[in-house]
Amino acid sequence: MDDAKEEIRARLPVEDVVGQYIELRRAGRTLKGRSPWGVDKTPSFMVSPEKGIWHDFSANKGGDIFAFVMEVEGISFREALEKLAAQAGVELKKYSGGDRQVAERKKRMQELLELTCKYYQFCLTKSKKVCQYVFEKRAMLKGTVKEFRIGYAPAEGKALVKFLTSRGYKPAEMEASGVLNRFGGDLFRGRMMVPFIDTNGVIGFTARILDQGEPKYLNTPETLLFNKSRFVFGLAQAKEAIRQHGFVVIVEGNMDVISSHQAGVREAVATSGTAMTELHLKSLSRLTPDVRLAYDGDAAGVKATERAIMMAGDLGVNLSVISDYHGAKDPDELIQKDPKLWQEAVQNYRPAVDWLLDKYEENLDLSSALGKKEYSDVAMKLLKYVSDAVERKHYEQLVARKLDCTVEDLHAKKVGEAAPKRYKKVEAEGGTDVVQGIKDNLQAIVVYGGVTNVKGVELPEDETKLAELEMVFEARYKGWGQAQLEKEASALLVRYKAELGKQEVEQLNIELAEAEEAGDEDRQAEILRKIMVLMKK
Repeated sequence: MDDAKEEIRARLPVEDVVGQYIELRRAGRTLKGRSPWGVDKTPSFMVSPEKGIWHDFSANKGGDIFAFVMEVEGISFREALEKLAAQAGVELKKYSGGDRQVAERKKRMQELLELTCKYYQFCLTKSKKVCQYVFEKRAMLKGTVKEFRIGYAPAEGKALVKFLTSRGYKPAEMEASGVLNRFGGDLFRGRMMVPFIDTNGVIGFTARILDQGEPKYLNTPETLLFNKSRFVFGLAQAKEAIRQHGFVVIVEGNMDVISSHQAGVREAVATSGTAMTELHLKSLSRLTPDVRLAYDGDAAGVKATERAIMMAGDLGVNLSVISDYHGAKDPDELIQKDPKLWQEAVQNYRPAVDWLLDKYEENLDLSSALGKKEYSDVAMKLLKYVSDAVERKHYEQLVARKLDCTVEDLHAKKVGEAAPKRYKKVEAEGGTDVVQGIKDNLQAIVVYGGVTNVKGVELPEDETKLAELEMVFEARYKGWGQAQLEKEASALLVRYKAELGKQEVEQLNIELAEAEEAGDEDRQAEILRKIMVLMKK
């Protein structure tokens, strides 16, 4: 894929790609703007058209156009590659040797679904009854209907089939796109239509019945384009708000998402037709670690929160729960009551584990031996999925106090099967880590400042990273004398080693807590010795 990347870079200037997301202004040979992650008070985002790279000094991120799109959109490299290839008009199959027929089928499906969406939007404007339902009963504003591209599927059996046939599409293409029923007619009839939209456009639909009938909601079946285990409804519309405000709200229904956006909480998203999966959570964690669940407090909501906690530990996600609905059954109903109450509820969130432990307590009699046993069973099973050792110990102590026992008593219990080993998430290279910022400055001085007496810092060989470091040097150290640079390098090296030491001590403390939990005294002694050595440095 290296050839494809080079072709895309050659066709897409970095300033054009970045300029789609933030306003850039000329500052000599570079361009400057405000961080898209909302962490700077003055412009600290720099772009070098000459080198084809960018660097955010406030967030300690940087790279080429692929790194930028991955960061700002919260998507994988492959998704960024496909997105930029489409913008550049580069056919990836020429470079990857991929299946040309599959690529053509996907493109044809996307065109078919885009046309279908426009057809449904047109049908909405022609139905007074549906407009009354959408604008009066559902209280949607015209801007909301336009943003979410809401439409209407006529009740006639083959209205869409006839329309698509007139545009040259065949029944097999309609079936593959998920718009036909098993009899060859329209899958969606007499329903309000809401398209599933991702970074490439329309990939499917969810449809709500207008009158009485079942099912209340009907979704597109899985296709080459639509995978319900991956797709997050509303994310295309919510990305900017999530990125700017640093959190995401996961609600249960698609209508909750639409109502929330209209009420000013634009960080809301939902899974579609399935429970939340690790793929859903992973895609959201790329945008923010602050994930707030707005589930019902019933048994299903409790189970959904439990599943989310089991997945969150591996992804470095801070999971919390929004539950104060002021008597309403869900966000949509609360918004109909008063949008401001929903805005307040989103800010009144609780750590998910605290919320769950309270729910367990509500349903059990902790004054009885049986109640204490059942509570400790579910609590300890849950806490096995809390990846941070310090946080887990806090909750174990909390549970022990509630049950009037010791943490050792809780550890002696054999609750179900052991949970799989959870590992602490490591901050990605180029993240907002302080260490990365120090390292960038230090490497920039060594590579471009001619300072040679710095030991213990590896120098990059990647051309993109080297170009980024050159921009860092020019922005921070241009005009500095050799003595100044050497003094700065020495100070940075001391800070760099100190921060690395802190990280190592933190990791050792986690391992120490795990060794204590396992009762491995030899391992505890070994770890303590290592910590003492680091503390003396």
